[in-house]
Amino acid sequence: MSHRGHLTAVITTVLGATLGGLLIWRIYRTRRKKLPFIQKVVDPVDAPCPVEKELTCIQPPQLIEKELKAVECQTITLLPVVQIPSCEQLLGVKPVMVSSEQEWQQLWPLLQKELSVFPVLGLDCEWVKTKGVSMKGRASVVSLLQLASYSGLCVLVKLLAFRNDQQQVPLSLIEVLRDPHILKVGVGCYEDGKRLTRDYGLSLTCTVDLRYLALRQRQAKVNNGLSLKSLAADLLNVSLDKSLELRCSDWEADELTMEQITYAARDAQISIALFLHLLGFGFEAGPASSSGSSYAELAACCQGLVDVPFRGRGDGDDRAADGERRRRTRKPAIYESPESGDQQVPDPRKNNKRKPLGVGYSARKSPLYDNCFLHAPDGQPLCTCDKKKAKWYLDKGIGVLQSEDPFVVRLLFEPSGRPDSQQDYYLTAKENLCVVCGKADSYIRKNIVPHEYRRHFPTEMKDHNSHDILLLCTSCHAASNVHDGFLKQQLAEEFAAPQGCEDGVRLLEDSDRRRVRSAARALLTAGDSLPEQRRQELQVLIKNFLDMNEKEELTDEVLQQAAGLETRIFNEAYVPHGLKVVQAYAEYGLRGLMDLERRWRQHFLTTMQPQHLPPLWSIDHNHNKFLRKYGVDLPIKLN
Repeated sequence: MSHRGHLTAVITTVLGATLGGLLIWRIYRTRRKKLPFIQKVVDPVDAPCPVEKELTCIQPPQLIEKELKAVECQTITLLPVVQIPSCEQLLGVKPVMVSSEQEWQQLWPLLQKELSVFPVLGLDCEWVKTKGVSMKGRASVVSLLQLASYSGLCVLVKLLAFRNDQQQVPLSLIEVLRDPHILKVGVGCYEDGKRLTRDYGLSLTCTVDLRYLALRQRQAKVNNGLSLKSLAADLLNVSLDKSLELRCSDWEADELTMEQITYAARDAQISIALFLHLLGFGFEAGPASSSGSSYAELAACCQGLVDVPFRGRGDGDDRAADGERRRRTRKPAIYESPESGDQQVPDPRKNNKRKPLGVGYSARKSPLYDNCFLHAPDGQPLCTCDKKKAKWYLDKGIGVLQSEDPFVVRLLFEPSGRPDSQQDYYLTAKENLCVVCGKADSYIRKNIVPHEYRRHFPTEMKDHNSHDILLLCTSCHAASNVHDGFLKQQLAEEFAAPQGCEDGVRLLEDSDRRRVRSAARALLTAGDSLPEQRRQELQVLIKNFLDMNEKEELTDEVLQQAAGLETRIFNEAYVPHGLKVVQAYAEYGLRGLMDLERRWRQHFLTTMQPQHLPPLWSIDHNHNKFLRKYGVDLPIKLN
């Protein structure tokens, strides 16, 4: 072959390969749009995509088309499309009542199958609310547990059947409640978990309060508050019946009415519907298709919100009717419980007619900043201060009045320190308004670095300056507290420093003592109605704990003593959340603590986006001063 012929053949081959490659890429791109799940099914590391093979070894387009069809068929086989029901369809699913272990076991395989698609349950509880407390003053025991899956399948578990060890709680029910890879969502579900633990020893983990999720999603239009009823109306356009007659009906009746069943099921079904809606599985366009979601995907959307009690202010739905009467008569609540799982908490960013946001907050009655100035003897400005402090220097005769407006006092002695420059935060006049929205008629102080951390800082970093104390209106203050809860939870997870209510962390639950107490109460309440074998088992359990002889008789006095047994023991390893976080940062010395300070300041800027910060406010305030004054190797002594 001639040189020209050889060159022509090479050019032809290259052009052919290039055109073939472009054709293949175009076919691949076209088909890829039709195969939304290819990336989920075929891992590029473990299983190379057939299309990639074709790109490396050029094959005819017909073969490519066949392989793509094969991939499409394979994809459909591996990941069947799941139809997410519309909200109306979800609420239309009839609930199933369970009152025995056998009934639960029959239903469990179906529920387990649905959890494999979406590992999330809508959860709610009901209890007798007529008087709020029992005759002995103890809060009412949970009567009904509602669990709903993504399809609307709702299981109503009558817990009365499992009370006082009449029947064993099904093991699979216990496991699904405490499964850390199944989300339980609802309004007040964390508090419902506390009730279940208190009443039945059931552990509820991996809870997500929908109120937090609604606040985090900025596109959510929450106009009427954060109760389940308000969220359902605002986000799903669904009206829930929360009449006093239904809420306070007899949840321990042998046969629940159809109205009770519908009411109870809807709370759990609406909870799962709201969760899917807030995560983007919207119902506006009717039924949607999905391939399901893993726990990791769902948990990523709820980062910082898992097992976090909602900290808000407001009345519970269960107390709405007589709440108005109590407010009118100014009488203290005698049975109000913070554990209500159906709370009517107003949106902290808005004022609501039902419960104005200012209630529960004490707004300042006087301005925070008087913008008075102190000057050195030579006239150099030292700082701003309030009028009371400025007049103190005058009353003591150690200062003279230089000006009335602005109010300036010149000191007659040399101060202990002077500003490093005239561009100093403490030399600037500050306005008395909310630094976020600019509201000027009602505001309170906000600690940018929460006191539970600041209190443990070394003395060198606590010079009582006002840089990290800003003014916020009541609504912005409440919203900022919600955002602070997210960061506190992140810190808790990062440093294994659980946010401690003392009941949950400082005091530990002794399972052996709980079993003994439960056994004693069962013998006292059920008595001779218990089967003989079960009664003997409970008596042996109590006698072994009290080191009694098997032949000794359990008197009512002994049973009463065992029934009142304290089940909580002091946790000697308990360290407060704030101290543990500060200790972790203090391991890196002064720079570590400055990083914690900087993190909280940046958090405030990011979450609240303040528009009216005082001049020269900075996330690095005083940090260079600390390093110059104390050095990076300052020995850290925490308070």
